[in-house]
Amino acid sequence: MGMNISAYARHRGVSHVAVLKAIKAGRIVKEADGTIDPVKADAAWDKNTNPAQQRSDGDPPQTINGPSYAQSRAIREAYNARLAKLEYEEKSGSLVRTDSVKVAWFNVLRVLRDRVLSAPDRLAPIVAVETDPKRVRELMDAELRQILNDVADAPKI
Repeated sequence: MGMNISAYARHRGVSHVAVLKAIKAGRIVKEADGTIDPVKADAAWDKNTNPAQQRSDGDPPQTINGPSYAQSRAIREAYNARLAKLEYEEKSGSLVRTDSVKVAWFNVLRVLRDRVLSAPDRLAPIVAVETDPKRVRELMDAELRQILNDVADAPKI
């Protein structure tokens, strides 16, 4: 026995608009006489309707996976707040871009390496004439300290 759209909507516990949308989308079909066979329509409805889109007793649609709209909005707002904080810190100078730090650190280490590797060339002629091991040590110590102090006093990032 066929039902009209309103009767079938009451049978399913949905609005008549939901039934009309299901018919229009092809999720359920009307019989030749324009009525709806509830047995066929129930089977088709269950088979062709996304469970996440179904409502029961006026409840909002239940999502199977993922956050709700309110949770998504809260996540988006928290993300935007973090981005704004990062932008503020970068513009105020309390936050430095990592690529700038890497380049500056590379340059400091390159200068240090070059200065340390060139120390023997500077010290060799001086140390060659020294016979006192204590004096040789003092010369080497002074040279290494000068190199380290120069690097430490280099302009900051």
